[in-house]
Amino acid sequence: MTVDAHGLPDAAPRNWLDRYAPLWLKPFGRLARWDRPIGWWLLLWPCWWSAALAAIAAGRPFPPLWHIFLFLVGAIAMRGAGCTYNDLIDRDLDAHVARTRNRPIPSGQVTPRAALVFLVLQSLVGLLVLLQFNRFTVVLGFASLLVVACYPFAKRVTDWPQVVLGFAFSWGALVGWSAQFGRLDLAPVTLYAAAIAWTIGYDTIYALQDREDDAIVGIRSTARFFGARSRAGIALFFGIAVLLMGIAFVAADAGPLAFLGLVAAIFHFAWQVATLEPGDTDNALRRFRANSTTGWIIFAGLLLDAAIRL
Repeated sequence: MTVDAHGLPDAAPRNWLDRYAPLWLKPFGRLARWDRPIGWWLLLWPCWWSAALAAIAAGRPFPPLWHIFLFLVGAIAMRGAGCTYNDLIDRDLDAHVARTRNRPIPSGQVTPRAALVFLVLQSLVGLLVLLQFNRFTVVLGFASLLVVACYPFAKRVTDWPQVVLGFAFSWGALVGWSAQFGRLDLAPVTLYAAAIAWTIGYDTIYALQDREDDAIVGIRSTARFFGARSRAGIALFFGIAVLLMGIAFVAADAGPLAFLGLVAAIFHFAWQVATLEPGDTDNALRRFRANSTTGWIIFAGLLLDAAIRL
């Protein structure tokens, strides 16, 4: 089955949505970014890291599988809801950017009213997931909505919208821990800060794709702010992320396998920075997507560390 004319340039090639979904579902799937799973993976990783780190601190051989499943469903639902909300707010800006003008709302495939209904449905799925946790985690989850609501406006007022995205996308680093302990401690708070730095790094890579169009329409980003120093800026925030993760691991009394995974992640970060070509949009997109592998590396180290203690 061939991809129809409304496929988007940063979608995964030959993704399931374009190949198999019925025609009526495709625009809504694109609105939720179902054809670009990297987004929900990046939202999910802080949740899973935190859950695994909490298992280490609690002396468990593995984080609760029910929590792992709930975080997966919640990440897919809330990433879709966040993208739908973002596209509703940005529909006029998106129409003037080459990479986004074909999105469902500015291209007319989905009306704003239909997008709003779809947003509510996805949010209800996220709410159902959140209500499975303890009261502290439910309150903590609701607190994240304020940050999510602010993100689409950040790019209009600051050169650092990636920081706001980091606040939103890293929230799972708090939730994964609180779901097991019903509280927050130094380890999850430090992991949250690390995930924010990681988000600034990878989303700067992502923003390299749009620097020229963003300058024309007035969208601000760290990619524009760093300019010719983008590679150095990305390396700086990846380095901060590693340092803060190390502190979080120490605070949770993690063992050598967790730190071995972190060392492997350092090499993966170094590869991203060394091979990044800021002027090549395809190269930037591939390096951005590679951060899902970073997530797997860190998670594997934490899981092995928890398991070996048994």
